[in-house]
Amino acid sequence: MDRHAARAPRHRRTLLGLGLAAAVTLGTAGAAPAAAPHATAVPSASAASAALKAPTAAVRPELPAPTGPHPVGTLSTRLVDRSRHDPWVTSQPYRELMVSVWYPARKAGGARTAPYMAAGAAERWDAAAPHGIPQGAVDWAGMRSHARQGAPVDARGGRLPVLLYSAGAGDPRTWGTSLVEELASRGYVVVTVDHTYEAPGVQFPDGTVRDDKPLRDALAGVDGDEALSRLLKKVLEVRVADDRFVLDRLGDLPGGLSRVVDRGRVGMVGQSAGGVAAAETMYEDRRVKAAVDLDGTLELNGEPNGTHLTPVAEHGVDRPLLLMGRDGSDHTTEPSWGAFWSRTPGWKRDFTLRGSRHQTYTDLASVLPQAGRPHDVVEKNIGTVDPERAVAAQRAYVTAFFDRWLRDRDGRLLDGPSARFPEVRYVP
Repeated sequence: MDRHAARAPRHRRTLLGLGLAAAVTLGTAGAAPAAAPHATAVPSASAASAALKAPTAAVRPELPAPTGPHPVGTLSTRLVDRSRHDPWVTSQPYRELMVSVWYPARKAGGARTAPYMAAGAAERWDAAAPHGIPQGAVDWAGMRSHARQGAPVDARGGRLPVLLYSAGAGDPRTWGTSLVEELASRGYVVVTVDHTYEAPGVQFPDGTVRDDKPLRDALAGVDGDEALSRLLKKVLEVRVADDRFVLDRLGDLPGGLSRVVDRGRVGMVGQSAGGVAAAETMYEDRRVKAAVDLDGTLELNGEPNGTHLTPVAEHGVDRPLLLMGRDGSDHTTEPSWGAFWSRTPGWKRDFTLRGSRHQTYTDLASVLPQAGRPHDVVEKNIGTVDPERAVAAQRAYVTAFFDRWLRDRDGRLLDGPSARFPEVRYVP
């Protein structure tokens, strides 16, 4: 183990809060580098995968079905920002992103359900052995979503509010599919964003996969708290720039979606670094009317001590923000959340999920128990909370929040403790 790998535990809390722990692991696991500029054609199977494949057959976990009244459709598209060089590979004179759009659909009998992850991206994710899941144990490409690929959008209800979803740093855009499908089934258009060269594998329509080697190289060069803070600041700045660019392109979505999105009703939700990006993008861009931060610390430190605050934590924000943290993490214990709380006089809420851990707010809550992992691996990642209840609670609170602020529908769930969800703690 090199000296930077040995340093990783000291920064564990912030790296987890920003989702960079997986990237640190990738940086010390000897993952094969891609050809310049960090793009490779999709292989059928890598030699490393063949050598390290788990001895048992791969499982295909099933995500819980969305519960809203609408069928769900999805499509993916490439967006190119020619106004800036790529911040991670500066020799590339433009920034390119892959996004997926999830939306209420008309019934599409013959349309196939979309794969959970594109094959090339899935291979890279599998090679990372994420969160204690050995290579080959989960068939990430074989998993299916509940959304119909390319199904026609249901525009009969008029224009629809639109949400951006952002995953944790080093995680794929699919990592919140269960939540995203629920929101789409309840009448939202949701755009999920992969941050190129930060996500472990981003597959583009020409079949190439951009890997995360630039971020891993940057992490390997970190030496000291100030250097780490600068890197975390760059990660956040890149994400906010990406998200603002996607907002710029909402009028250019394919499949007739540009005609149904209501660009006057925009929200953001994200987990870990995605939650930080959601809060910070709202702070910097008034097009975002409301945001949800799922367990993302609002500071850029190796340890959470209330210094190096993000601007949204340092100054507060004048639009609604919902905080949902893992067990023990709230605005009374998390310094950056406390700073935000004291500097935001307007509407805000803070809930924690009893018995939860950082990854409870991702699809791992559904995947890990089905992957047959040992109890200690499950508990380390998603805690002791019942996974089905965790998914139901996250869906209910996020939906209630956006219904309240983007649709003027207030079911009162956010006003305090709820008998429906005793595992959710209201933190006044």
